Amino acid sequence: MIKEIKIPGTNKTIGGDSVFIVAEIGKNFIQTEDDREIDEYLDNAKRLIDEAALAGVDAVKFQTHELEDEWHPSVNIPFPHFTLKDRLSWIKRNTEATPLEFWRELAEYAKKKDLVFFSTPMSRKAAEKIEKLVPIWKLASGDVTDYLLIDYMIETGKPIIISSGQTSLSELHNLINYIESHGSKLAVLYCVSIYPAPPDAFNIGTIDYLKEKYPHLPIGFSDHSIESNEPAMASVKAGAKIIEKHFSLSRNLWGADHKVSLTPSEMKELVFQVRSGLFDKVKDKYYGEKDKELDGADTELRKYFGKVLVASKDLPKGTKVTKEMFYAMRPALHLDGVSAKNLNEVLGRPLKRDLSRLQVFKWEYIK
Repeated sequence: MIKEIKIPGTNKTIGGDSVFIVAEIGKNFIQTEDDREIDEYLDNAKRLIDEAALAGVDAVKFQTHELEDEWHPSVNIPFPHFTLKDRLSWIKRNTEATPLEFWRELAEYAKKKDLVFFSTPMSRKAAEKIEKLVPIWKLASGDVTDYLLIDYMIETGKPIIISSGQTSLSELHNLINYIESHGSKLAVLYCVSIYPAPPDAFNIGTIDYLKEKYPHLPIGFSDHSIESNEPAMASVKAGAKIIEKHFSLSRNLWGADHKVSLTPSEMKELVFQVRSGLFDKVKDKYYGEKDKELDGADTELRKYFGKVLVASKDLPKGTKVTKEMFYAMRPALHLDGVSAKNLNEVLGRPLKRDLSRLQVFKWEYIK
């Protein structure tokens, strides 16, 4: 039987009779190529919250960045899903646009609208920044191997929603076991990391697979399609308890995710269809194979979003390794070092040499 997750400080639950619908605002408060004042970003974000509330969703979710421990400054490349901007300056802009007061004001504003406010922190420092403002966490599929971030989320004691778009079934299983072994509540979202995802990319049978393997967990669907609501409807028919969709005022705005977002009228229609149950004939169309490997096992994005361990400060030879001595930084594709998924294998071991701050960590550096 599914264990419902009660969201602290709210009257909302995940896993109950009602589907929990999330408007993924992400970074869609940035809408122009040129930099704007923080007040303008804040006004944009509030307008998005207003429209999400009118559409009838349960929650608004953002994305939080801190450049210092997310992206290595030696690498400056665009990402496959957003080639209009190099990643380094994009993360820098998102960091500078969102001081703590930005998030505090949005959290209060969303609460007044009776919406759950939470975020996807893209690094440990990003999570530390917003910890006191969010009742639950979202772990991005690109960070399912970032055990610095995962351990921090666990330590807060808050429920965690994890997305499967960039992971294999075995990696997902290991992560679920790891989080549950530490006593954290969690939910899992089936996801295909294509931006936008064509309807024929989905394998809704995966939701049945996840429900059977983890009958006690709420299973949901993070949907990057825009052509039709049918994949989302099919997932609800299959038993999804969470629907997450990107949300924007317009798909024509400038930024990484506007093009994969629902507009206010489209989100309102999605909420109506989910609440009214108008999806009886769509499940089989997108079902596919129940036991199919996740697309995330070999998606191109893994090598970009993957993280390696990097020294967070100068470290002398002989120092025994602790979590605080590391950042987990992207992109693994251009950083030859120990994956962040191997964090627990290096903790407590002494260094064989001095390390300088931001030096990529290698196996041969420890005894």
